[in-house]
Amino acid sequence: MYFSIIKIFISVIIVFFVSEVSKHNSFLGGLLASIPIVSVLSLLWLYQETQNIDKIISLSHNILILVIPSLILFITLPYFLKSNFNFYLSMLYACLLMIFCYYIVSQLLKYFNINF
Repeated sequence: MYFSIIKIFISVIIVFFVSEVSKHNSFLGGLLASIPIVSVLSLLWLYQETQNIDKIISLSHNILILVIPSLILFITLPYFLKSNFNFYLSMLYACLLMIFCYYIVSQLLKYFNINF
């Protein structure tokens, strides 16, 4: 339980730090956010708790596969915002498109019999 509280605290601090930096310097905020902090922390937490290299390999492989459809969010969100949609509607549409892309990727993986 103690380790879970530490994980939550560190994760919250990182998200808070990135959002605060972004207020002052969007490039630096983007740089910090683009570092796969969640992925790195997840790999670290998983290893710390399980010491299972096979789980680390599986998670890192799945992260790699799923990064591609997640990019749709960052491609479409600026487009919607520039098209004068409000922020929340733009975020909703971008997230829905991203979810749709996740679905397409999962179907392609099943079609080609690739385990994930």
